[in-house]
Amino acid sequence: MKNIIAFAGSNSKYSINKQLAEYAANLVNGVKVTVLDLNDFELPLYGIDYEIEHGIPDNANKFLDNIKSSDGIILSLAEHNGAYSTVFKNIFDWMSRIDGKLWSEKPMLLMATSPGARGGATVLEIAKGRFPYMGGNIVAYFSFPSFSANFSEGKISNKELNNELLKLVSIFEKAI
Repeated sequence: MKNIIAFAGSNSKYSINKQLAEYAANLVNGVKVTVLDLNDFELPLYGIDYEIEHGIPDNANKFLDNIKSSDGIILSLAEHNGAYSTVFKNIFDWMSRIDGKLWSEKPMLLMATSPGARGGATVLEIAKGRFPYMGGNIVAYFSFPSFSANFSEGKISNKELNNELLKLVSIFEKAI
């Protein structure tokens, strides 16, 4: 059985991006889903001086091992001031010191959501532009707008948006 990982680029206990990532992962048929939480992989802020003095922290290796041992990745990015959240950027930076192609060409469903109408579109564009240089194999992407208005009781309540995600999940499913 194939194994996919799902996680949010957020460390909020109430992350809307984690809710979206979990929902999307549970739509994938015939796979084992492992949901990761960045809070379980605490890391010091990346800095070359820290790396020289202490080496690469175990949690960076553990997170990267989850990526490498998976058959696919579902990631929903939080957008902070038009970019990655600090916690995501930090784990991304640490992993890139271990392996510059950290996404390992694993098929990826890349998403973002936000409370606003743009649905994290800015951070999604940043990731779509950057991840391929880091071994990212983005097979589908989804910007989910106005989270609170379109998601309730653990699922997408807007039929059109849900149908769009179902199509993207099907593309991802075929790629893994």
